[in-house]
Amino acid sequence: MEVISVNLQSSKYDIVIENGILDDVGAEVREIYKEIKIAVVTDDNVYKLYGKTVEKSLKKYNFKPCFIILNPGEDSKSIETLQNLYDNFLKFGLTRSDLVIALGGGVIGDLAGFAAATYLRGIEFVQIPTTLLAQIDSSIGGKVAVNLKQGKNLIGSFYQPKKVIIDPLAIKTLSNEQLKAGLSEVIKYACIKDEQFFNYLMEIKTMKDLFNSLEYIIYTCCNIKKEIVEIDEKDNGIRMILNFGHTLGHALERYLNFNITHGEAVAIGMHYITNKTEELGYTKRGSKFKLEKLLDNFNINYDLPNVDMETIRKYILFDKKNKSGNINLVILRKIGEAFIETVPIERINYFF
Repeated sequence: MEVISVNLQSSKYDIVIENGILDDVGAEVREIYKEIKIAVVTDDNVYKLYGKTVEKSLKKYNFKPCFIILNPGEDSKSIETLQNLYDNFLKFGLTRSDLVIALGGGVIGDLAGFAAATYLRGIEFVQIPTTLLAQIDSSIGGKVAVNLKQGKNLIGSFYQPKKVIIDPLAIKTLSNEQLKAGLSEVIKYACIKDEQFFNYLMEIKTMKDLFNSLEYIIYTCCNIKKEIVEIDEKDNGIRMILNFGHTLGHALERYLNFNITHGEAVAIGMHYITNKTEELGYTKRGSKFKLEKLLDNFNINYDLPNVDMETIRKYILFDKKNKSGNINLVILRKIGEAFIETVPIERINYFF
């Protein structure tokens, strides 16, 4: 078992990483929660895989769980689904002394976390992420949100979990598409913060190598994010580097009506901006080639589809990173080192 302690001014919690921990998730929850009622928010796909296992373990430790099973996919991260969660919380009789568990990927984690943050002005919640992307990124750091038709995560908050429980074995049930989505975010961490980790990833050549490396990969990414979040919990400074590739990525997701995985959109965004900033002299020559080589290593697409860039730019200006007429753009100085460039919106077409 690996345990990473996140120490913030607002709260402290552990990230627990262990193969097979879903079988004993009740013991982990009992360490931080002494009451009995738990609302478990999940989706239909995840429930079929892990619902009974989690339910059995929770009941073993005398919890009373109520499973709220949603439709899978980005469409569930909406105001309408949020209302449905509130209705179910009320029907279950959930009080401020009770607990919410988010069991699933990033959509479930963001949605259930925001519901917990706002229901009765806030009740405690636990993240049990089941996708690689959620395990290394969205379950950590307290960003919770729902989408609006105008863009992703436009209604949200910073609300930290009481614990994050990660079972790397869950990754073996992911589709190839979901796995590559998570690996895109893994590559992001290496690009912005750890050249040695980047080189380590380059040596992974087979699925066997990948699965044998999962615990280390997850631990390394979680530790990078923990260190960044501890410095900048509310995303006003260095935490913004975690958005490498996301400025274009989020706009592309919206442009394509979310018919693209978040990871692929980020991969395209990372490649596009690195290509552009290398041309403009911001980024060390050869960085784009190294990034392409690693993306190719995992067979991750990074080619920008045929899109109307004028519409893309319009979506970028709706992004929450638009502050006081500027966009905070994450740029690589070189592989393993990123910085934030504040770009006036009238110069955005200089980069996109």
